[in-house]
Amino acid sequence: MTAQLERMIAAQPEAIESLADPGLTAEAASRLAGARRVWLIGTGTSLHAAELGAAEFTAAGLDARTFAANAFTAGVLRDGDAAVVISHTGTTAYARRSRQILLDEKVPLVGVTGPDAEWPEAVRTPVVEASETYTVSYTTALTVLAQLAYHLGARGGGPQAVRETARALGDEPGDVPLPARAMAIVGPGLWSVTAREGALKIREGARILCEGFDPDRLLHGGAVPYTAADTLLVLQPTADPDELTTALRHAAVLERMQVATLTAPTSSGSALLDQIPMTVLLQRLALRFARQRGQNADVAITGAWADHDLWPTE
Repeated sequence: MTAQLERMIAAQPEAIESLADPGLTAEAASRLAGARRVWLIGTGTSLHAAELGAAEFTAAGLDARTFAANAFTAGVLRDGDAAVVISHTGTTAYARRSRQILLDEKVPLVGVTGPDAEWPEAVRTPVVEASETYTVSYTTALTVLAQLAYHLGARGGGPQAVRETARALGDEPGDVPLPARAMAIVGPGLWSVTAREGALKIREGARILCEGFDPDRLLHGGAVPYTAADTLLVLQPTADPDELTTALRHAAVLERMQVATLTAPTSSGSALLDQIPMTVLLQRLALRFARQRGQNADVAITGAWADHDLWPTE
């Protein structure tokens, strides 16, 4: 019941490595060069990509902002703006509306989308998702954003870093127990975005109540509902752990929660590319939990939640 999700996860190393060629993103990056401000726009998983992309663009010296596609309007635009719209399929209604606003306002625009989308200005990722629990379209979108940032002056990233990232994706998530009730995932800084993305995959794929947090938000109210029936998963990306995250791990142990830690390499030189190995570990964890619970991760949205009126594509 999870065959397509497993296949999509396995497709990621080759798909990411195929994007190492800087020629695939050079012309798109030239449309953003010199912008006074760059908006990165997305929905759901694509919004997580936009957040990480904005951080990487900021590292390249740009004034980069994230905006949820459902709230984007022409009223936020100023002279000198440029934009990146991220949509895995190119059919999401809010992404299409945001793109049309930008085209109407003649804002320099780059799309990041899948191979079948009819967006002439887009950099296309190479694989069409076969599971509703999206994986490969997300990590390849991150790769495209890292390459755009590299062209724009980010110190990390580049072709060799992309290739090395692709080769670092074979690990399994180790001994992370299946939650009895719910799971919280916590990570500092940009790892909090990856925590939220991982939580989304676990919710979609395994149908487990799961939330992602930065340490401050978990401390200030987020931890209140969690009990000994729940699990805290800590993302520890470096050998120098964040002090507050470490303290929260200790507090969870005292509360008799199950506590587990995931580590991943952070050697690409790009803070964005460094998210990909951890992201894939969380995808594999979602796959494992789905199988343990007998859930079909390939069909994430069911019942009334799947009503066509909730998912317009025009």
